[in-house]
Amino acid sequence: MFNVDFVPYACEWIHKRGSLKPILAVTDKGSSQIRLFDTNEQFHVIERIHNSPIKLLKFNEKFNTVVSIDNSGMIEYWDAETFTFPKHVVTFGMKMETDLYEFAKCKTAPTSLSISPDGRFFATVSKDRQVRVFNFHTGKIIAKYDESFQVINKLQRGEVDGELIEPEENIYKLDPIDFGRRMAIEKEIDSAGENVPSSSVVFDESGNFIMYPTLFGIKIINIVTNQVVRLLGSVESGTRFLNIALYQGVNTGDVATETKKRDSAPDPTIFATSYKKQRFYLFSRREPSEPDETNPLDTGRDVFNEKPKKEETASAFGHQGSSRLGKAAILHTTKGDIHIKLFPDECPKTVENFTVHSKNGYYNGLIFHRVIKGFMIQTGDPAGDGTGGKSIWGGEFEDEFHKSLRHDRPFTVSMANAGANTNGSQFFITTVACTRLDNKHTVFGRVTKGMEVVLDIEKVKTNSDDKPYEDIKIVSIKVEF
Repeated sequence: MFNVDFVPYACEWIHKRGSLKPILAVTDKGSSQIRLFDTNEQFHVIERIHNSPIKLLKFNEKFNTVVSIDNSGMIEYWDAETFTFPKHVVTFGMKMETDLYEFAKCKTAPTSLSISPDGRFFATVSKDRQVRVFNFHTGKIIAKYDESFQVINKLQRGEVDGELIEPEENIYKLDPIDFGRRMAIEKEIDSAGENVPSSSVVFDESGNFIMYPTLFGIKIINIVTNQVVRLLGSVESGTRFLNIALYQGVNTGDVATETKKRDSAPDPTIFATSYKKQRFYLFSRREPSEPDETNPLDTGRDVFNEKPKKEETASAFGHQGSSRLGKAAILHTTKGDIHIKLFPDECPKTVENFTVHSKNGYYNGLIFHRVIKGFMIQTGDPAGDGTGGKSIWGGEFEDEFHKSLRHDRPFTVSMANAGANTNGSQFFITTVACTRLDNKHTVFGRVTKGMEVVLDIEKVKTNSDDKPYEDIKIVSIKVEF
């Protein structure tokens, strides 16, 4: 471990494999300097390559060259031994002949950088939601992939390359409520800036494919044909993958553990992290174990590997009092009253959360922020845009699915979420049967009176984000025990 007198910003090994002198390059967050360290200490400082702090740094081992990008978006090449411009490995004499000023022209900056194993290309993800692939030798952009909100909405509608495709052929088509959740997460990530790790882009070992996380899942693109060849993880509702890494070796096993194999097939595996999830995900050709069909929570995968949450710990040390479990509730809204029957026996934690929030006035004054005709009306978000809300325990809590409580009829009251076990305070009331939501959202109530109020809210005019132009609010909620 090195003790340094500056704030490290980016680092990269800049020596070839097998080198007797490993060199680590570390950039300074407070200056444009690059500090070089060997196994013992700092031995050199590189100056004058950049004018701003260097955020990204990658070593092109094939051509012994470092590609570095600073906060202003300026891209530079420099030789890993002489620290000068590598004229012998590029085909341009001046940067004006290249696209290396692309980020400065677009007034954006990359957040991720990757170099293909053969050194021919490098790819970036940037703040303007564009993925760019550069030819290393010419400095020219050979491909650009747009992941802006405008394009995302078009893909959801089935508009691909200017043409409208059939829903059954649209690999990007998501359930409307799932798409809304994912868009809310996407906007939350954008607004968080550097407080959230940026999405990464990686090459496969051939250098002909790139993969990067998107709202829809992890895209695998053939950069030769410009075709999306696979979309991984799209079924993981509410899961926004961020950083990924690719392993394409062969698992030969180990003699000590008696798992040694003579004939091992290649086993490509993608490792991925996810926004606000305390786990990482692995994608491979291997199938997970078969799920238990009698238990909807058993997906055949190990997903119960996180530290218990506060409310789980609390519930293990005593039964919750009946004063925290309502049996019915009346939502007094600016459109009228909605009477709801609650199910405390089937989903006690969800009803407790709703009851306590209601008694504390948490929902008072909140708007119905999302209304989709022929589907549902949604509320319970203090932020008013689908991105906010917490449980009474201060975080998220687990789903409570019950075989007798399904989305098999209109006027079902159910928890909104951002994926499995991410319930907070938001809930929705359906206006039609939505069985596709079963085992994804916790049903905790049914409307018994005031159905016409629900339908009146459903009919209001909304904008492109399904938010009513007219604010319809919850005045208060009365809970009955």
